[in-house]
Amino acid sequence: MYLAADTASSSGGGIWGLVLPFVLMFAVFYFLLLRPQQRKTKTRNAMMNQLKKGDKIATIGGLHGTIVELNNDTVVLRVNDTVKLTFERSAISSVLTSAPAPSEKLEKSE
Repeated sequence: MYLAADTASSSGGGIWGLVLPFVLMFAVFYFLLLRPQQRKTKTRNAMMNQLKKGDKIATIGGLHGTIVELNNDTVVLRVNDTVKLTFERSAISSVLTSAPAPSEKLEKSE
């Protein structure tokens, strides 16, 4: 009789002993993998939304150029004076130098 009572009480606490490690593993997984990836995606999307004509960029293939034309999904880059190449917008790796905003250009010329 005492043995049955001990088994029943230990199995009730045992469920928390089984669930707690999974909860801790998920928390570690979230803070080490998921959260940094979400932050990286958010900064990349912000960079993509701020692209404008005149920005000097680098593509994922290593090509450097200046943005001449922007569409929703494509970008036309001027590589030198005569060569213009069209890339997918997602192929942009980083912005090397940003072109001044139109209001900044007017202030400099005055």
